Amino acid sequence: MSTTINITDDSFEAEVIQSDKPVIVDFWATWCGPCKMLTPILAELAGDYGDKVKVAKLDVDANNVTAGKYNIMSIPALLFFKNGEVVDQIVGAVPKAQLATRIDNMLG
Repeated sequence: MSTTINITDDSFEAEVIQSDKPVIVDFWATWCGPCKMLTPILAELAGDYGDKVKVAKLDVDANNVTAGKYNIMSIPALLFFKNGEVVDQIVGAVPKAQLATRIDNMLG
């Protein structure tokens, strides 16, 4: 069973860009209410998809270099990476079913 991982500006390249599997990065902050609503949903999805997808969380307050690089203006923001490239994104809290559909599309 897979779980979400916490990443930083320093680990982003290795964990996301160089990942051999698709990665969903949740750009969030501790003070963000909708971000907190997404946390258990992302944990469930990480378990549901297991080793097919990596689910990572990046705190934008502590890691503003990466957030700035990807023009994150509103959170929560989910960026879907495949082969080191952004292939999809969602801004705001959305239902689990909608996230699962986006993951399925990314996996092809």
